[in-house]
Amino acid sequence: MAGKADFDVIIVGGGATGLSAALYTSRAMLKTAIVERLAPGGQILLTDVIENYPGFPDGITGPELSQLYERQAVKYGAEVLYDSVIGLKNLDGAVKTVVGSEGEYRAKAIIISSGGDHNKLEVPGEEEYSGKGVSYCATCDGNFFRDMPVAVVGGGDSAMQESLYLTQMTEKVTVLHRRDKLRASKILQDRAMKHPKIEFKWNTVVERVQGNGLMECVLLKNTHSGETSTLDVPGLFIFVGFHPNTGFLRESSIELDGGGHIIANMAMETNVPGVYGAGDVRANSDRQLGTAVGDGITAALSAYHYIEESGDDTPFPQTL
Repeated sequence: MAGKADFDVIIVGGGATGLSAALYTSRAMLKTAIVERLAPGGQILLTDVIENYPGFPDGITGPELSQLYERQAVKYGAEVLYDSVIGLKNLDGAVKTVVGSEGEYRAKAIIISSGGDHNKLEVPGEEEYSGKGVSYCATCDGNFFRDMPVAVVGGGDSAMQESLYLTQMTEKVTVLHRRDKLRASKILQDRAMKHPKIEFKWNTVVERVQGNGLMECVLLKNTHSGETSTLDVPGLFIFVGFHPNTGFLRESSIELDGGGHIIANMAMETNVPGVYGAGDVRANSDRQLGTAVGDGITAALSAYHYIEESGDDTPFPQTL
């Protein structure tokens, strides 16, 4: 099968971005495969209730929405292949290759929507109460804690931005930082420190998240004195970094920024023709569900036009 494409488009990653892209490429009559290492849905599989996604005024659970995304993409012909992508090759050719642990897959265009993961504290209770008090997105989950006290872990720009956002709906925000000074930009530091709803606990780390079904409190430790204490909060927002899932691109010619994110333009085009980066994996992503879907659609349209201009005469439906 050397030199022959198995698919028109291969999508690496089956989260909201990849499934949205697959819906559009499949409806454009492009033979499409999604290569996913776990289960379609990505980060939203870990979300209990989604309330800020248009079309669901009463909210919807992450697993439910994931199933709907997958069902719709598969209905129009997308194929889901379960494999872990370990590399790409032949990127300068008309037919490019996605290398998985279980096999190799060839396509005319590749959409990389492999997402990323929030850095974890790796403390007892963090995983247990993820989605039940522990969150990595204030915009997504802040409203669940209206008029309640919450805690934020971190000292960078994201931690300060999200702390300020949380003051709009919560009773109080306690910022927990392992050092005695912040890494955030001066303007964000000033805003946070002057805000009457924000309190700082310096030289403090989270030792354990505790609760009973839902999170109830965190056990804290002072890094200087070793003294422990308990902070009663139903919500803990963790902002200690985010890493894109781009390890498989390190040996490729695809351009990444210093944090490992794919550099892509507004059309989701990378520096390699026929290869697109979309969703959380790309630089400057807003990392929101709605924008992830938009990225996937944009990448799909770009991939279609690339294939069409390369000589494929498949008609593109006008009713997308």
